[in-house]
Amino acid sequence: MATQTIPWQTLLRADNLKALAAPLLIILILSMMVLPLPPFMLDLFFTFNIAISVMVMLVALYTLKPLDFSVFPTVLLVTTLLRLSLNVASTRIVLLDGHKGPDAAGKVIEAFGHFLVGGNYAVGIIVFIILTIINFVVITKGAGRIAEVSARFTLDAMPGKQMAIDADLNAGLIGEDEARRRRKEIAQEADFYGSMDGASKFVRGDAIAGILILLINIIGGLIVGVLQHDMAAGQAAKVYTLLTIGDGLVAQIPALVISVAAGLVVSRVNDEKDITTSFVGQLFGNPTVLSLAAGILGVLGIIPGMPHFVFLMLAAVLGGMAWWKLKRAREAASVKEEKPPAPAAPSEEAGEASWADVAPVDVLGLEVGYRLIPLVDRGQDGELLKRIRGLRKKFAQEVGFLTAPVHIRDNLELRPNGYRITLKGVEMGAGEAFPGMFLAINPGRVSGPLPGNPTKDPAFGLPAVWIDGSLRDQAHIMGYTVVDAGTVIATHLNHLILSHAAELLGRQETQALLDHLAKDAPKLIEELVPKALPLSTVQRVLQNLLEEGVNIRDMRSIIETLAEHAPRQQDPAELTALVRVALGRAIVQHLYPGSNELQVMALEPGLERLLMQALAGAGADGSGIEPGLADTLLRETATAAKKQEDLGMPPVLLVPGNLRWLMSRFLRRAWANLKVLANSEIPESKTIKVTAIIGAKS
Repeated sequence: MATQTIPWQTLLRADNLKALAAPLLIILILSMMVLPLPPFMLDLFFTFNIAISVMVMLVALYTLKPLDFSVFPTVLLVTTLLRLSLNVASTRIVLLDGHKGPDAAGKVIEAFGHFLVGGNYAVGIIVFIILTIINFVVITKGAGRIAEVSARFTLDAMPGKQMAIDADLNAGLIGEDEARRRRKEIAQEADFYGSMDGASKFVRGDAIAGILILLINIIGGLIVGVLQHDMAAGQAAKVYTLLTIGDGLVAQIPALVISVAAGLVVSRVNDEKDITTSFVGQLFGNPTVLSLAAGILGVLGIIPGMPHFVFLMLAAVLGGMAWWKLKRAREAASVKEEKPPAPAAPSEEAGEASWADVAPVDVLGLEVGYRLIPLVDRGQDGELLKRIRGLRKKFAQEVGFLTAPVHIRDNLELRPNGYRITLKGVEMGAGEAFPGMFLAINPGRVSGPLPGNPTKDPAFGLPAVWIDGSLRDQAHIMGYTVVDAGTVIATHLNHLILSHAAELLGRQETQALLDHLAKDAPKLIEELVPKALPLSTVQRVLQNLLEEGVNIRDMRSIIETLAEHAPRQQDPAELTALVRVALGRAIVQHLYPGSNELQVMALEPGLERLLMQALAGAGADGSGIEPGLADTLLRETATAAKKQEDLGMPPVLLVPGNLRWLMSRFLRRAWANLKVLANSEIPESKTIKVTAIIGAKS
């Protein structure tokens, strides 16, 4: 197989170079700890370190909000690592070549060791210790504490901020994209302060390491100078201490600058202005404050023994600033008074209400708490979105029509892990799911309990427990059915959609279904709708089938049956009975897959006659049946259906055709899974075996 050669011009493109910059910088920093560097390279890297620290501080000064410098925690880590690598590299040169002279470790270290502290190593040690204490005890510790508190408060405020975003979204003040951007910004803010809290520990550790390196270099320099290079103790102390002080200062000053930048970032308040503008405007913006400060300094300046010139000069400067601000304020006020009043602009009244203000209710809705947002966030490739797409496709294949899309949104009124499923704005079901955990469902044959949070399966009400991922294999071994959080919600949604399929088939879906069938059989649809039957009657027949769990995949048979009987029959209930007879083979196969013997329940013949007599006055819900007979019928049907299910057989009741509609509607309250079949719906090739007889008792 031929290998593809990448031209060097492609590797040198700007975007590729940017991607390679960070890995190369880290490798370079780490290599400095191992490879010896010449003095010139040390000068170059020390200068680069100073430049980076100054740039970081300037960026921190001119950011409008902390998230504008969101990479700052990583910058802290990289700059700290750079300083430590330079300390290691300079220590190697100081100990190896320090006896050669003050410039043995480069010109930068020599300048910091001689010029800044005047060549006095005692002064240098004191200055170094003071800088380290300022950095370690004051700035870094304070910045770390601010970041810690800010992170805690930001996390506590997240629900309220999310609720405010949701309120603005519901009020129409912002759109979905803006709401998503704000939620992302809130999450980034919490991550930023948490990272800053941890990153400040790097700077504190760097300060401690600087002190230890100082001591090691001084002691090591004395040992190397006296024992290996035969230097006098005093000379060795002076040479190596000055080099060590220069090395420490050239590292600690950039560290101090970086720490100040960290403090500036975490201590600022989001007022949409950079720090310089806010500082000058708020501190020197009030002329009253400036006047009082000038007066106090003037009084101090005339006290005998005080430095009169300095105090009086600053008092004059502050007084001049106060006078200038007061003058500008008066000029602005006079201009405002002299300016003729502008004609009052017509008040912008709220626009008239229109039909655009009437928002349609979502046919299917899924609302989730904020902890479940990653499951449905398209930006995070939420797994639940894929499951819902697959669920709708499976429903269309199995039931026979395409449901309305599931509208997903977050709802801060729910519990963080809660969710709610709605149908036309009305709650159908609700539950809780915990991302990262698994729901172990007890199907009734488990070998023992599991540690976790007991609950019930939201779809079927089975006992279950939320467990950690580490217990997943153990739960499988013990006989539990283990599913993740996304599967729990998807299964619950699928169960509710199947059980409410009839309500999901509206006029629009019915018309779309007929249009889809018309592509293959245009004449058949044309003869039926609207010539023979109105669309509403076809919809009602299809809904009747769906209410009793009969899929409508075989639309050709359904349409042909309706077209055949429509000239003589227009009642949806009678048409449904005729369609069920045509679909009898499919209905029976769904209930008894692969079986020629149908084990069913039946009515006692005397009871059948009583029900036939009551049929004339009975409503669709069985309201015409005598109350005592109705109670007995419901009770015995429930008992027989339970026995059928316990034996592993479907609870099916076989009745005469003219009783089927009444019994199906009436007995649904006795046993939800009960199926009522008519004798005419059973194919001739099937054998019927009656396992239970339901009879009225006096």
